[in-house]
Amino acid sequence: MNCVTVVGTQWGDEGKGKIVDWLSERAEIIVRFQGGHNAGHTLVIDGETYKLRLLPSGIVRKNKLAVIASGVVIDPQALLEEITELRARGIAISPHNLVIAENAALILPLHRLIEQQQEQASGSGIGTTLRGIGPAYADRAARRGLRLCDLADKGYLRMRMEALLEHHKPFLEAARLDVPTLQELLEPLEQAAEALLAFAQPVWQVFERRHHAQILFEGAQGIHLDLDHGTFPYVTSSQTLPAQAACSSGVAATRTGFVLGITKAYTTRVGLGPFPSEQNNAIGECLGMRGHEFGTVTQRKRRCGWFDAVLVRQAGIVGGIDGIALTKMDVLDDFDEIKICTEYRIDGETWTRLPPHPFLQTRIEPVFETMEGWRESTKGARRWADLPAQAIKYVRRIEELIARPVTMLSTSPKREDVILVRDPFA
Repeated sequence: MNCVTVVGTQWGDEGKGKIVDWLSERAEIIVRFQGGHNAGHTLVIDGETYKLRLLPSGIVRKNKLAVIASGVVIDPQALLEEITELRARGIAISPHNLVIAENAALILPLHRLIEQQQEQASGSGIGTTLRGIGPAYADRAARRGLRLCDLADKGYLRMRMEALLEHHKPFLEAARLDVPTLQELLEPLEQAAEALLAFAQPVWQVFERRHHAQILFEGAQGIHLDLDHGTFPYVTSSQTLPAQAACSSGVAATRTGFVLGITKAYTTRVGLGPFPSEQNNAIGECLGMRGHEFGTVTQRKRRCGWFDAVLVRQAGIVGGIDGIALTKMDVLDDFDEIKICTEYRIDGETWTRLPPHPFLQTRIEPVFETMEGWRESTKGARRWADLPAQAIKYVRRIEELIARPVTMLSTSPKREDVILVRDPFA
């Protein structure tokens, strides 16, 4: 088994979709291993743009097997709608090229109601996408959630749903929300059951049968949104580290292969939470405009700032990153000066890591190193020789600061515009 695991090293939105699509030509199996339909991957293929939410990026490629592993929480309606949309665009999707873990947890309309109320009640809120993902993961952890395999037995499904509804009813009633009836919750699941179960398999057996295959594990979000290692509580509800690929897929932890960290050449974040290198000024606006920084799924405007080497170096350590794919270099083309955050200061003390305590995070003062900009176009470059000398200096400085090599360099949204230093599958 030859594997590559792709994860984001910041707060998501690093450009994983394009890199995964580029790597998928070398893979036979592409696996989505965590998250839900809150994460969006944008692909540009032969002039066509595809925005995927739950389906692995490899689904748009012929002769590939796409796998949704058990670490993903699935909204049945959202998944079937996404399949229908792609089929309407000529993408063939069947049990021959899509497998869903039979033990994957389900997101229900009930979860969306709960999350919306929780966000409203919390005042400022965490900044979730309000798709019910957090409550679905919570029910899974509490062992009361529903799984895809439960759809195969109507009696068992009814029993589980009844218990779940009884658990959440006091909260819904206290919030003065309309409590859905048992039948209202069961009916859409029963209607979707046949279509979804056609894709259901034990994914660990899929990998056992195809143990010689080249496999690409595709993460959602980024390492600093990880439930354990992210900027808690402003994190997602799942583990985003590469190790989750093994846990979710049922393969040995030693088989996640080369770990490629997707890293934007500057930094962005959606929603609330600490952001030491944020530029809440004209520079941030300029980065956002040039980088088209709006969420693929939510269209929420992203906060923008300079590259944070502290953040990425820490991600490299906890994630076991072997090399990075540096994306969106071309967004920096027109700046006279470019800054890199090299360390933090908190109350006069130097920090080389992001502290977990929110009360310390709010007092971070970023320490910036200023580099000369290149004022030339890097867009579409496919060789080092095509890059301005100052752009190469910027890349080399990032490598020094994060102690990880640049394996790939992306210079535009087009999948062909990549400078390859090392093929992760080689």
